[in-house]
Amino acid sequence: MGSVLMTALAAVALYLFSGLRVLREYERAVYFFLGRSWGSKGPGLIYLPPLFAKMQKVSLRVMAMDIPPQDVITRDNISIKVNAVLYMRVKDPVKAVIGVENYLYATSQLAQTTLRSVLGETEMDELLMSREKINAILKNIIDSRTEDWGVEVSAVEVKDVDLPPEMKRAMARQAEAERERRAKVINAEGELQAAEKLAQAAHIIGKEPAAIQLRYLQTVNEIASENNSTTIFPIPIDLFRGFMEKIAPTQPAEPPRALAERTGEQLPAKTREGKAKA
Repeated sequence: MGSVLMTALAAVALYLFSGLRVLREYERAVYFFLGRSWGSKGPGLIYLPPLFAKMQKVSLRVMAMDIPPQDVITRDNISIKVNAVLYMRVKDPVKAVIGVENYLYATSQLAQTTLRSVLGETEMDELLMSREKINAILKNIIDSRTEDWGVEVSAVEVKDVDLPPEMKRAMARQAEAERERRAKVINAEGELQAAEKLAQAAHIIGKEPAAIQLRYLQTVNEIASENNSTTIFPIPIDLFRGFMEKIAPTQPAEPPRALAERTGEQLPAKTREGKAKA
């Protein structure tokens, strides 16, 4: 009798001990008792009655889901391949288990279709220049659809855009033409600024005659540094005008009568009449 009792107690203890479960901090267990949901349990030590209760573990960590490359035709009729990555986590374990059969597969399919539909309404230039805007649109659409599944989408990022070879060549030509345009504009702006500075320099040199002499000497000094060439440099007469005016004194103008007598020319009528009266 005692042995039977000990056996029964051992069986009860084994039954109770077999129902113990340990869940990690990031895990939750959706608890079913006789087929009905009794919510979620965890983390830590939980108890499930064997043979009568079942559980399904759900991870609450953020998961990175790769969206396979999708063939997309943009609004301006350009065929491209685009892939992306989606970051998601389970917010409500009960909805993630009861509301959808496989929340990972359902979220992946929803992300693929949303990616094709959103990029199909976007032009190529907008896709290349406004990545953040498109990522925000994708995130809002997918997150609103997966809310009933207990899944929260934290971010959607477009990773790579595969362009056709002819489109890559066209974009390369466009970029080269844009760089040439910028170079020509910068060159023209430089010429304009140089012309303005030269006009200011000429105005200053015109006011100060000695400045042209200093500029001439500076040019001669720069040319003299090149010993492997012979340079013929014209000397402007303006450099010696100051010296010539100091060496040759100014003489008073000769009277017309004396000039006529010296040269033998006839004086005008008014001048002869004045001479006769005298």
